[in-house]
Amino acid sequence: MTKNIFRIAVLVVSGIIMASCSQENKVSLFNGSDLSNWTGVVFDSITNPDEVYQVKDGNILVSGDPWGYLITSDSYSNYKLHLEWRWTAEPSNSGVFIHCQGIEDSQWPECVEAQLKTGNAGGFVLMGNGTAVNIGDSTYQVPPEGKRTKGIPKLEESSENAPGEWNVYDITCDEDKIELIVNGVVQNIASESSLQSGRISLQSEGGPIEFRNIYLVPLGE
Repeated sequence: MTKNIFRIAVLVVSGIIMASCSQENKVSLFNGSDLSNWTGVVFDSITNPDEVYQVKDGNILVSGDPWGYLITSDSYSNYKLHLEWRWTAEPSNSGVFIHCQGIEDSQWPECVEAQLKTGNAGGFVLMGNGTAVNIGDSTYQVPPEGKRTKGIPKLEESSENAPGEWNVYDITCDEDKIELIVNGVVQNIASESSLQSGRISLQSEGGPIEFRNIYLVPLGE
C-alpha cells in the first residue's frame, strides 16, 4: 500500500514538473490584445488587411472574405503548436499554415496546411509546386508545374465540436514529421515532409472564424 502511494506521488510530482517545464518553454504567438509580430495579407488591392484580421474580446477574428492569410514575423521549426478555434457564423473554410516559406501577395504561400474546413479538420493541403509528404506508404506531392495544391484527407471520422463551440488543434512538427490532433484525436501523421521550417499562418477563406490561446513549445528543451 505504501509503495503504491509512493508511486502515485512520484507520478503526480513528475506530471507537475513536466507541466511546469512546458509552461516555462512556451512561446506565445498571440498576446490577446493586438497583432504585433503578425502581418495581414489579402488577395485584393482594395481591402485593408486591418478589416479582415482584428482582435475582439481577446481573440483573433478572421473575416474569411476576401481570401488571404495572417502570418507570423518569425520562422519556427521542431515544435508543438497549440491553438483553439471556433466558427462565429455558418461553419465554412479556413486552415493553419505551417512551414510557410515567405509572403505571397496574390496566392497561397509555399507551405503545409492543417485543414480547418468544416468536417475536414485534420486533413492536409500541400501548397506550392513540389511540396511533398508521406502518409503511411503513400507519397503525396504537388506537381512541379501547374496546380499549386494537393489535398490529403484526415484518417478518422470528424472529431470537431458543434458549430460555435471551441475546438483544439495540437500540431507537432518534429524534423520531417507532422502530426495533427483535433480535440484529442490523432487525425493525421505525415513523414518525410519536404518543408521542415517556416512561418505560421491563419487562413482567411470563406467565413468568419476566431482563434485564441495560440502558442508553441519548442521540442527538445
